[in-house]
Amino acid sequence: MLTPTLPRNASMIRFLALLLATAIVCGTLCTPASAQQDEQNGTNNAEAAPNIVFLFADDQSTYSVGCYGNEDVLTPNMDQLARDGVLFDKHYNTTAICMASRANVFTGMYEYKTGCNFEHGNMHQDVWAKSYPVLLRDVGYLTAFAGKFGLVVDGKGLCEDDFDFWGGGPGQTSYATAQNKSMRKYAKQYPHSTLSYAAFGKDVIREAAKQDQPFCLSISFKAPHKPATPDPRFNHVYAGKQFTKPLNFGREYSKHLAPQSKLGRQFPRFTEWHYDDDYDGEMAKYHQQVYAIDVALGMIRDELKAQGVADNTVVIYTSDNGYICGSHGYGSKVLPMEESSRVPLMIYDPRSPLNGQQVRCKQLTGNLDFAPTMLELAGLPIPSNMDGKSLLGLLQDPEDGGHEQMSFINVFGPLSTHSLSCLTKQYRYTYWWYGDERMEPFEELFDTQNDPLELVNLANDPASADVLAAMRTRYDQELARWKSQAVEYNDYQRHSTLFDRNVSVQNKQPFMSKKAKRKKK
Repeated sequence: MLTPTLPRNASMIRFLALLLATAIVCGTLCTPASAQQDEQNGTNNAEAAPNIVFLFADDQSTYSVGCYGNEDVLTPNMDQLARDGVLFDKHYNTTAICMASRANVFTGMYEYKTGCNFEHGNMHQDVWAKSYPVLLRDVGYLTAFAGKFGLVVDGKGLCEDDFDFWGGGPGQTSYATAQNKSMRKYAKQYPHSTLSYAAFGKDVIREAAKQDQPFCLSISFKAPHKPATPDPRFNHVYAGKQFTKPLNFGREYSKHLAPQSKLGRQFPRFTEWHYDDDYDGEMAKYHQQVYAIDVALGMIRDELKAQGVADNTVVIYTSDNGYICGSHGYGSKVLPMEESSRVPLMIYDPRSPLNGQQVRCKQLTGNLDFAPTMLELAGLPIPSNMDGKSLLGLLQDPEDGGHEQMSFINVFGPLSTHSLSCLTKQYRYTYWWYGDERMEPFEELFDTQNDPLELVNLANDPASADVLAAMRTRYDQELARWKSQAVEYNDYQRHSTLFDRNVSVQNKQPFMSKKAKRKKK
């Protein structure tokens, strides 16, 4: 049994006090939007605040899931979740690396507003104070976190005191459960960490049911992050399996891509990680790790049913970024291409009229949208600082909602690989600003709707000149938001000049030195 980080009675007192305060100020309790609408319509079908289960893989691509079209893999529970709820086909992470992506999810904001990424700096307390775990706990949700926290908040560390139940860890955490301090009690039964997180989730669900309080369970699996370490209990699943390579596999499909994108670690990892000479072996390990997460998902959903709360629990499954397993002759993540930026997303809300219809949402959504979604589920207003939009409307009508455009950001790794992209439902435009004696700034324009493998760069196609002009304008709009909203610390200000299409490479020289970085505040 779990021990809450706060005494159970203290949590209950806070819950009741906040409910009373909310009732006095707003005339409504912590109920979902649908229940509030019933009240406005004169009906009395008030529902309890829904529970939330947010499951987050690490480095999982869409081609690792059966319901996204890969017939080589076994993901029965993910596929079932998609059948039960809604599957999202155009869901992107606005920064495709774990630290920054987690900051996006917690806060609903772009990286340049969270101020948080590797090589930049930690999150500030005032930013964390508006994160979804803090806001949900303030209105009485029991909050639980397990797995890779992925960031540090200045002055608060991993923020374990901000959760009622804690199973998280620092840095990358470990695949060995016994090496994760907060999870050691699960090590005997589940020596590999993936299923230990499911055991933690089951305990949280049982404890919340006993306390009769709404809960928000967030689990960040380490899998399938490298170094690949599959749970040996699943060695049989892909033993001897041959996998179909994507149609854009290999270096021959990188010739039209920006030379800047080849200067980071993603390009050599095609050979360093043996996608070129042991594709089946690498993918067997990768997919075996995903299979274990699939089993964990099934364990958690079974526990929701066993505790009688499945009909009032929203389940969200996604990943912090995708993964490039040999497409275009690259490996890893970070870059703006489809394989690394687009990720699986399946949501089951038991109140949705779309359930069981195998609906696929084609609207543009992003990892910025999870915090607003969870706040709306709790009946809370969405703070004006958040860039994301609630996804709940898309669970009612899959064609009404989403974003017209979003940014995709990379400010990790060598400065020459840093870039800003603008995404729409149909196109991705990237401006690779860097230039030197070897290369000029470079533009990429891909029709990801009709060319999802990104085989044809339309930037130099005269027939696409109007589209290019329109996407440049959209890009400039995204950069303008960066310029007006980026934090003043952790080296985000200078990128507003580096990413400016209208500033020459020569005039960017003063901003290319580390001396140009602003000091941390």
